[in-house]
Amino acid sequence: MTQQSSAPSASRRSLLAAALAAPVAAVGVPLATATPAAAVDPVDGCQTVVDWTAITPAAGVTPDAAAPLQARVIRLAGTEFLQFRGTVTCNFTADATLGTLPATIVPPKLTRGVVARNNSQGINAVRVEANTAGVVKVYGPQASNPVTWIQVDNFSSVLR
Repeated sequence: MTQQSSAPSASRRSLLAAALAAPVAAVGVPLATATPAAAVDPVDGCQTVVDWTAITPAAGVTPDAAAPLQARVIRLAGTEFLQFRGTVTCNFTADATLGTLPATIVPPKLTRGVVARNNSQGINAVRVEANTAGVVKVYGPQASNPVTWIQVDNFSSVLR
């Protein structure tokens, strides 16, 4: 049989009252009248800077209808990231252009990542780069090991 301590314990109500009073004590503003988080640029949260927008595919690149080629920019903890999603079919036998970013997304510097491709001869990834002109290029295909599809869902690279 367990014994209960005779020491006083805090009730849930008193803990909640203390938690609500903490912002007032810290900054002198009641929680109910504080500026909503959505009104300020989050430092520790995730914010969409540019929502998912289509990447214009290059000649010979066919986006999957169920997973179109798109890009967006998010800000996470004050850092902006360029992200891609989608799947394309292609027939790359050398370095090639995948597509062009929308005008709303202009990388301030060359940004790169590694994405999935058809597994051939044990190679299952290619390098993808987005340059300051908004051109998205693929590096790694070879005539002896062509790339027939690319999935860019895991592309996430620091912009600034």
